[in-house]
Amino acid sequence: MEDTSLITATLSQLRKREGMTFTKVTVKPVELKGQLHYQFTYFSGQKVTHQNVPENEAERVWIDMFENVFRQAVIHTLEADYQVLISKKYKVSILTKSPTKTKSDLSHNRKKTYILEEGEPIAFLVELGIMSEEGKVFARKYDKFKQINRFLEMVEDVLPHLPADRPLTIVDFGCGKSYLTFALYHYLAVKQRRQLQVVGLDLKADVIEHCSILAQKMHYDHLRFLVGDIADYNELDQVDMVVTLHACDTATDAALEKAVRWGASVILSVPCCQHELFSQVDSPVMEPLLSHGILKERFSALATDGIRAKLLDLMGYRTQLLEFIDMEHTPKNILIRAVKGSAGDRAKLWSEYTAFRDFLNASPYLEKACKDLLPEGS
Repeated sequence: MEDTSLITATLSQLRKREGMTFTKVTVKPVELKGQLHYQFTYFSGQKVTHQNVPENEAERVWIDMFENVFRQAVIHTLEADYQVLISKKYKVSILTKSPTKTKSDLSHNRKKTYILEEGEPIAFLVELGIMSEEGKVFARKYDKFKQINRFLEMVEDVLPHLPADRPLTIVDFGCGKSYLTFALYHYLAVKQRRQLQVVGLDLKADVIEHCSILAQKMHYDHLRFLVGDIADYNELDQVDMVVTLHACDTATDAALEKAVRWGASVILSVPCCQHELFSQVDSPVMEPLLSHGILKERFSALATDGIRAKLLDLMGYRTQLLEFIDMEHTPKNILIRAVKGSAGDRAKLWSEYTAFRDFLNASPYLEKACKDLLPEGS
């Protein structure tokens, strides 16, 4: 771990889950009181803890992580990017790519840095009216600029879960004006130099036409936009990542069902309006809350996402609910992030889910749509 080389690293794919309190660790150099340290950040569900390790001790921690804890790492250095895979028998494979990150200030209290930096023009951001031709982000678009970067940070976190030995297939359901679709394509195809095909789907023909023209102008040759309904889209047999942002009500569930049946490695979903549970939820115990429309609406939205997360866990995913953007900008700020991999004891998960569902007197769309994939239907 040379202080002049390492920029950041992400360690994932646990060797064993028993007894582990975290599922992923990131590493980056930081300067504390004039001395070089390495900050190990441990992720356990929605809980994040930090450990700042002095330079002379960091190598020991790093080696222990590889020998006893993790089987995979993505390492960004000044010279190159590396994807390291270690088999159960400790056979090491290393995939080397051109570097995609630059060294940043090591100060612990440094200014926030972004995946897409301000200062140099980024063509798709210029075309979308977020950035000037000189690379300055317009003040009125700065929230959108931060949202795009927040989204790409979440994508960066799941890169180790995507196939590395073949082109990726990604579908963005309800892509709308496609700010994030273009950002995703730019990040993976241009910055990460991955081969991929991306499909954006939306019901609005005029929006899709505009996005198609822009994709052609940008020479994003493997980015296509189609007019269509989520439930009716059957063009592909297998998809690696499914993105669905602000699909209304059960349209989010239809997208989640598609993703699961495709066996998508990664699912990123930001739900929009959630009406289904609002009309179903009925619990005398919760009458003090449910008797107030605004509280019932907010509770129904949160409960809906809790149900979706538990159902995804039951269908072979590890699911997190994350804050997408600050609550001050919109109350619709929860992102469901799910990666392929067992979340635990299915019988226990099913018991927890059905107890919650029955307490609310709910009959969720996603459960009915995926009945054949759930324990009760197996």
